[in-house]
Amino acid sequence: MFTISYGIRPETRETYLGLVGQLKTFMRSEPTKDYSVYEAKGKKNSFTEVFVTQSLEDFEALEDNQDSATQELIQKLEECMERGGRKYSTLVEID
Repeated sequence: MFTISYGIRPETRETYLGLVGQLKTFMRSEPTKDYSVYEAKGKKNSFTEVFVTQSLEDFEALEDNQDSATQELIQKLEECMERGGRKYSTLVEID
């Protein structure tokens, strides 16, 4: 599981929600990926993206398999984010 947590600028909220909806549709169309976005309860405009893959290989391929449309969506999402303050976490399930 890979997570990215960040805040967005309040004036970009509607744009962000539209873009993340598009990204969710795309990511969920691939059976090897599970992708969700959560907003922190009580902390408006603070979001966490959660990527769950079936294997370490699928995880490592997350960025490698992005087409230009996905890269463009991600770039637009990043334009909505506050500068700095992104937190990344990678978790591996134990057997």
